[in-house]
Amino acid sequence: MYTEKELVRIAKRENNNKRRYLVINRLQGKHIPVSPSAAFHMFDALADTISSQYQNERLLLIGFAETATAIGAALSIKLNTYYMQTTREIIPNVEYLFFSEAHSHAAEQKLIKTDLNAVIGQTDRIIFVEDEVTTGNTILNIIDLIVKTYDASVSFSVASLLNGMDETSLHIYDARNIPVHYLVKTEHSLYTEIADSYIGNGEYHICRGENCLENPQFKELTVTGCINARRLTAPGSYQKACAALFNNLKEYLDFPSERSVLVIGTEEFMYPALYTALQIEKRGNTVRCHSTTRSPIMADSAPDYPLHVRYELCSLYDRSRKIFLYDIKTYDKVLILTDADNSETDGIHSLISALASQGNQDITFIRWC
Repeated sequence: MYTEKELVRIAKRENNNKRRYLVINRLQGKHIPVSPSAAFHMFDALADTISSQYQNERLLLIGFAETATAIGAALSIKLNTYYMQTTREIIPNVEYLFFSEAHSHAAEQKLIKTDLNAVIGQTDRIIFVEDEVTTGNTILNIIDLIVKTYDASVSFSVASLLNGMDETSLHIYDARNIPVHYLVKTEHSLYTEIADSYIGNGEYHICRGENCLENPQFKELTVTGCINARRLTAPGSYQKACAALFNNLKEYLDFPSERSVLVIGTEEFMYPALYTALQIEKRGNTVRCHSTTRSPIMADSAPDYPLHVRYELCSLYDRSRKIFLYDIKTYDKVLILTDADNSETDGIHSLISALASQGNQDITFIRWC
């Protein structure tokens, strides 16, 4: 089993007085580059904590954007359940349930009501999947919204890698008969003090607009068959689609062994990148995977601080949105996987420029559509 020391690193949020620290899981594959097998081993361990709990129930798993989308997908695949994620993106021709995360820099969250309508009557229990639960208030917000919206007999549970809920919060969940599952219990009382001890003297690079390379060199590939996990996905369908994606990539790309490879996901689009990275790792390569993020986190030079170099980028989903990538290194091959449409070329050039600035030359941009 994992310990807090093994998983948790404390970082300092930029200009966020609601919560000045950010809990970063060093094996999750979001902010810190990670071996994909290490990430999946951790996801499987969380799945194992609930695999025997609800065997006779029809489950729907909901992963929280943006950091828990891969965790939720991995658990749903392991448990063979329906799955959908929350989102901050705009999905055309659907109805939403809106809720918020009070401590977040991007507070508004959405769940696609159109899809929940289709499955709520066939669901015994909804399990909300998070990377880390601190108070549980956000999850209670959406539970209350679902209970208010639907006249359906459905139970709720929570599964997270980390849990920092205090006794009062846990008692509220217990009183409402909402089981809480997690890998590691965390203690947040010193996290603000730890974050404030760092001065943010790391490296900062802006790779947007005129700061981008004029003609960044990269290969581009489009693969069809994408399943959008922001929409309801049937058991097994997401895994099959990701396997088909990798099989298609093998036809166009060379994956020799004993190479260093980086696989990058984009914002909410994390699981297909981690899955692809795992398949490349299995072929005998040294692989790391992480993804771009909306989270503006301070970089610091201290050896024990989790993030040392920050790259400010333009989003592939909305060119007006600032996003970030941390601690880019040099690799033999870099793959970028995204489900963004082809309209935001500024975002492509921004990300390619950041990767090229660190000496990465063999870069392939893969759009799954």
